[in-house]
Amino acid sequence: MSALIELPKGALRRAGPPALIAAALLFGVLSVGYAWIVARHLRNDARETSRMLGHVFAGLNDPREGAAADALLALADEVRRLGIPLAVTDTAGRITALDNAPFDTDASEPTRRDWITELDRINAPLTQPGVGTIHYGALPAARAFTGLAILQGAMFLCLVLLAVWAMRARVAAARDRLWVAMARESAHQLGTPLMSLTGWIDYLRENPGTPGSELVVHLEADAERLQRVAKRFERIGRPARREPVGLGTVAERVAAYFRPRLPTLAHSVTIALTSPGAGPTATGDPVLIEWALEVIVKNAVDALSGRGGRIEIDVESRDGVGRVSIRDDGPGVAPDIQGQLFEPGASSKTGGWGIGLALARRIVEQQHGGRVDFHPGPEGRGSVFVLEFPLT
Repeated sequence: MSALIELPKGALRRAGPPALIAAALLFGVLSVGYAWIVARHLRNDARETSRMLGHVFAGLNDPREGAAADALLALADEVRRLGIPLAVTDTAGRITALDNAPFDTDASEPTRRDWITELDRINAPLTQPGVGTIHYGALPAARAFTGLAILQGAMFLCLVLLAVWAMRARVAAARDRLWVAMARESAHQLGTPLMSLTGWIDYLRENPGTPGSELVVHLEADAERLQRVAKRFERIGRPARREPVGLGTVAERVAAYFRPRLPTLAHSVTIALTSPGAGPTATGDPVLIEWALEVIVKNAVDALSGRGGRIEIDVESRDGVGRVSIRDDGPGVAPDIQGQLFEPGASSKTGGWGIGLALARRIVEQQHGGRVDFHPGPEGRGSVFVLEFPLT
């Protein structure tokens, strides 16, 4: 039932953009065509007006008797032919002449007065001493600009709606991609301890006589890891906690978790930690800070996968800032990726979703007021990530 209800909505959403594009194109074509017609009318009107004024000027300068009167009569005929709405009132305000009016000659006096008032709203009337007042409107071609403005407004509205749809579609696509990336990230976070637990189970099967005390520490670490992953995802969408966090302690916990799970034979990977102790102490959420640090370390481990190398974690305090630096001697980051390294979706790993570093930056910068920076290693080899936290 729900699927049947959703189909029309999806169909409407899919049909919306093509309809808007078609409407915008239609209004655009109509607008261009209408503008061309108006321009043609204006050219014709300008030519007719010049011709009319030329006849009047010639008639007024004709020395023959009656030539001036004929020129003025010809001017009246041209005014009627051009369709200029015109009204004349004498000095007492009585209507003495009407031309090109939108009503019959037997129209009532209020109708005529209303029309003259409308003409005065279009153009200011002209006062002729000894004759009265001349009230006149716009040429028909000038009135056509209203239709042109309507067409262009409709086209602009379609373009605005199309832009709004495009922006909403982009936001929806980014949101969908983020949900998928978060799902993949959660699977990735759970995968490491689950894989480790599976390895210990296989080890027990192959060595049934192994004392349980030898594996308790590792099994407890994996179980604790699963609990921490669950707590991390519980934090999403909630305000970060504010409590003292020893950056050295967090770095030691992350390094201690990865050490027994790194390759030690072919292409071995080692982690070295340099820290002044439990500190320096920042204020924040220990679960989220550990998550951010672990993302960076895991990134370094992945960079060294299949080739081996060394990861160095340095914790120090400088100028009121707690700094955690993670260096590796892997292949580094491609120059075309460096500029967008912390953007969601940016990843140099095959099959990567590029959500980890974006989460790390959000945790450090937005929720703890710190800073995350990336620097290429010496001679472009390896990577250096620096996480800075304001100290308590």
